[in-house]
Amino acid sequence: MPPAAAAGLPRWLTGTDPLRRAIYIVGMVPAVWYFYLGLTDQLGADPQNVLERALGLWALRFLIAGLAITPLRRLGGPNLIRYRRAIGLLAFSYATLHLTVYMVLDQGLDLSAIVADIVKRPYITVGMFAFLVLVPLAVTSNNAMIRRLSGGAWQKLHRWVYVAAAAAAIHFIMLVKAWPAEPLIYAALVAILLLFRFGAYLQKRQKPRTARAPSRPDRRRVGSPD
Repeated sequence: MPPAAAAGLPRWLTGTDPLRRAIYIVGMVPAVWYFYLGLTDQLGADPQNVLERALGLWALRFLIAGLAITPLRRLGGPNLIRYRRAIGLLAFSYATLHLTVYMVLDQGLDLSAIVADIVKRPYITVGMFAFLVLVPLAVTSNNAMIRRLSGGAWQKLHRWVYVAAAAAAIHFIMLVKAWPAEPLIYAALVAILLLFRFGAYLQKRQKPRTARAPSRPDRRRVGSPD
């Protein structure tokens, strides 16, 4: 692409990594498809509800996919860390679309009704909390903010993605008002990833203690039992 033509395009579309561009483009395909189905009246008797749930579900899927990258690498899988930001931004994009459909199509941008809904319906309260947690994570998902939030502040902030994922999974369970397999499977995946993170945290805390422990001479005899 000529430099002049690429100047007005976003960086993710003109970058040197074709896989990252593919992640963004392919990742938005479900949203485009569902909006197309809605515009052509192919989402059934309640298109707004189907569209809203589908977008929210894809947000949860991308959240889980982003959280699974580090465990996958530590278990011997491919190292996809460089693509975690793209997956996280896709999760936020779908969460934003999910919220937009709710506010525009469900509530007609009636702010008083939206606030009342958030207060009265616990599952909407939890869902809104999950979205608000994602906002600062998305805002700081750029190189300038990574440099500005030095001293580990950026990493500490972005650990809140686990809280957002847990809240999103709980929001999904509360939304369906039953116990079908699908929301429970997503909740189980989030729980497994949280346990993996907690285990890694405990292991990291134990290492400095082991390193600081004074070495003692080994008084065992050669050939003595361990």
